[in-house]
Amino acid sequence: MPEGTPQCLDCGACCFSALTAYVRVDGDDYTRLGDGAEALTLFVGNRCYMRMFEGHCASLVPDPVTHRLACSIYGTRPEICRALARSSPECDAEIHEKHDRPPLAIGRSRAAADASNELRRRS
Repeated sequence: MPEGTPQCLDCGACCFSALTAYVRVDGDDYTRLGDGAEALTLFVGNRCYMRMFEGHCASLVPDPVTHRLACSIYGTRPEICRALARSSPECDAEIHEKHDRPPLAIGRSRAAADASNELRRRS
């Protein structure tokens, strides 16, 4: 990651979940997301959440240089994300429970899945 990048972007454990309604987005959060809000969020009834993609927040994308996962909206992320203090007990719990997921690069995961599928087809 570039110098000065918050260490939490090197981890991303809190960005992973199997839940569709995982990261709550309030009205201020939605406004802060700007033009990308519609693509990055999902409404469940009248409640808004960050859209999930392949088990992680849709804003978590591979960095084009390092190929590690990085939050594409870090500066405008929802308040619930801002409130999770790095190295807090809550942060430590996220890392403990999800330690096997990040910091995998999505591209590498897809490449491995494609290779695995190709092997299955040949069998």
